[in-house]
Amino acid sequence: LGQEFSRNGHEVTHVSRLCDGLSEAEKIGKVSHFRVKGADAVRNPWILKLLELPYVLRAKKVLPLADVLVTHSFWAPLFLPRKRNGKLYLHVGRYPKGQVRLYRKASRFQVPSKAIARAVALEAPHREKEISVLPYPLGWDLPMVRPLSDRPKRILYAGRLHPEKGVAELLDAFGRIHEKKRAGWSLRIMGPWRQEHGGAGKGYLDSLRNNSAKIGPAVEIIDPVFDENDLLEQYGQTRVFAYPSLAEKGETFGLSALEAMSCGCVPLVSSLACFSEFIDPPGSGFVFDHSSPGRVEALKAALVAIMQADQAGRLEPVSVQARKIAERYELGKVASLYLNDFAALSA
Repeated sequence: LGQEFSRNGHEVTHVSRLCDGLSEAEKIGKVSHFRVKGADAVRNPWILKLLELPYVLRAKKVLPLADVLVTHSFWAPLFLPRKRNGKLYLHVGRYPKGQVRLYRKASRFQVPSKAIARAVALEAPHREKEISVLPYPLGWDLPMVRPLSDRPKRILYAGRLHPEKGVAELLDAFGRIHEKKRAGWSLRIMGPWRQEHGGAGKGYLDSLRNNSAKIGPAVEIIDPVFDENDLLEQYGQTRVFAYPSLAEKGETFGLSALEAMSCGCVPLVSSLACFSEFIDPPGSGFVFDHSSPGRVEALKAALVAIMQADQAGRLEPVSVQARKIAERYELGKVASLYLNDFAALSA
């Protein structure tokens, strides 16, 4: 977004952590970068917050004069001045845990979804008018893609291998479908499993592999890809993108599903509130009730419905509609939403 803001004639400075051999100061495109010393992330959230405080105080020393200061730091709204570095534009990307009422200096609370907006409003109902719902952008403009009929009958999960993501339930649901009903279909599970990358560890990976072996060669578990072109290639060879997350307080937007939709993949997601903002079944995707005690059977039924729709030639229109929806989230369009909100804040 910063580069897009600069292309629209705005002066953009990005202050971030000094790490990975990056220089303390440089210019990338038209965006100025300043980096200050910070600490590695730790799993304990309280220690993590303590480690973040010195970083914020160091960042404070290099902040330039500005009109708007965008931040998602826990401490920034408490320790940064109200106006010197710009009006505080606070990005709340996760469900808040009571801290919002402390952020009296914030001029705007920007959230990625209506679900998070409701959570922020519950903590600070008197500031509801200061909440802006602005989405995350796609990392690319819509690519050229093949129609579903030219792709393998593949269901792809791409994300962290963790119990809260519903990966085991997806595997179980696929395995419960009779082989004749899922003939020709395959399930590909791709994502990081190491704990330092957000996964659940080797034990969880082994359990997934053991269960996939019981189903047979129709299931494969592969390493994650981090290169954008490699990810686009995966999406381009997929008919259905499954994201059966069970994380009631973990999912705040669902960018992975939106990225897959931009490549024409038909999304299959859980009934978490954040997905409803861009997936409207059955026209643009499929949804199963993850809160049901029989959620695996519900997921199985959704998979069967998808396979039947594909066989009847009814899946292609869903793919087309999914791409149309994803187009709204292209970088330039989302950047304009932010710039308009900045302008309203500065008026």
